[in-house]
Amino acid sequence: MSELQRGAGVPPAAKVFVEGRYRKLVRDLPQTVFFCPECKGHPRRRRGCARCEGFGKLTKDSVQELIGWVLGAAFKTRKHKFHGAGREDVNVRMLGAGRPFVVELIGPKVLDVDLAAAEAEINRRNAGRLEVLGLHWTEKTRVAALKEAKHAKQYQARVRTLAPVDPARAAALVGQRITLLQHTPERVAHRRAQLDRERWIEIVELTPLEGSEWNLVLRAQHGAYVKESISGEGGATRPSLSELLGAPAECVELDVLEILTEEGAQPAESAAPARPARAPDFGAFLD
Repeated sequence: MSELQRGAGVPPAAKVFVEGRYRKLVRDLPQTVFFCPECKGHPRRRRGCARCEGFGKLTKDSVQELIGWVLGAAFKTRKHKFHGAGREDVNVRMLGAGRPFVVELIGPKVLDVDLAAAEAEINRRNAGRLEVLGLHWTEKTRVAALKEAKHAKQYQARVRTLAPVDPARAAALVGQRITLLQHTPERVAHRRAQLDRERWIEIVELTPLEGSEWNLVLRAQHGAYVKESISGEGGATRPSLSELLGAPAECVELDVLEILTEEGAQPAESAAPARPARAPDFGAFLD
């Protein structure tokens, strides 16, 4: 076993940063740990908590945990932080090329980790739920870059209308970039300031399905509330798809298809950079 594998000479407060992309294939998986809002997961307060029944969380696991457990075992540390390039709702899938993320591993005892093997193990354990792509070594500066970047996204939604829709009226919306004024939705009011925000959406496809349902593909500006852009939330978003179609509409299912540039174009490079089998110079990756 090498000195790197034993962790010889690794400072106790060392940090290693690993970057990749994740694809979330199910609708019951949050990006980060979903602590109970009542007890906050506190070891003592969660006892007897009626909201989570003592579990401390509202979901069994998360993207953060499923990735962090495997990487933590490989690097021999239980401490890590998960940094995503934005996040999707717990009931929204993340498809396409995936969402960029960085895992910050704190106090690793092992450095010489085979990231390709770790990626394969994450995917083996979570087949059908979560897929990780292109794990590679990165640096602390990438955390701020991911957090500060503003990306438009392309979404696909299954929409239900509650009144008949004129197909010609629906077809006329395709290809339009529409500016919306959105007041903070009720569902995020506990963690977002009460503001009016101007955002754009661009309808790429709007085609009828069976019954009163439609397939909607749209691009949306960073920070746009997509579900409310469909329903209008009682006038809090205007104009909404409901208003534009002349019929009340609701989002039944939503998927993120792609992370785009700020202006809504396909990124020039969506794949992760080539990775070495081993980190070439650990001094460049340790914080």
